[in-house]
Amino acid sequence: MSELHKALQSLPPIQEKKHFVTIDGIKMQVSLQKKLEIQQHGEDRYMLKGDEIIMKPIPKAKTQYPILKKAKKGFVFEQDDIHWPKGVVDGGEAWLIEQE
Repeated sequence: MSELHKALQSLPPIQEKKHFVTIDGIKMQVSLQKKLEIQQHGEDRYMLKGDEIIMKPIPKAKTQYPILKKAKKGFVFEQDDIHWPKGVVDGGEAWLIEQE
């Protein structure tokens, strides 16, 4: 039994595993939590800012949709149903695109 105990004590200490990620072509060592977060979202969604790894900003949607608003000249609808325009009058409603 003592030989087993001596053999276990003479073993080298277990080295802690190092975690690496590749961001912008640069391989960096990170913590396990940061590596798991990067793997979850994908390495392509991250960038380097100095020595810090940050998530890339999400691009804003450029699609604009028209909204029904009061206008100087616009439609009047049958029973307020937008699919049945009755005619064009002053002070009616028109499909307008909002500008940012």
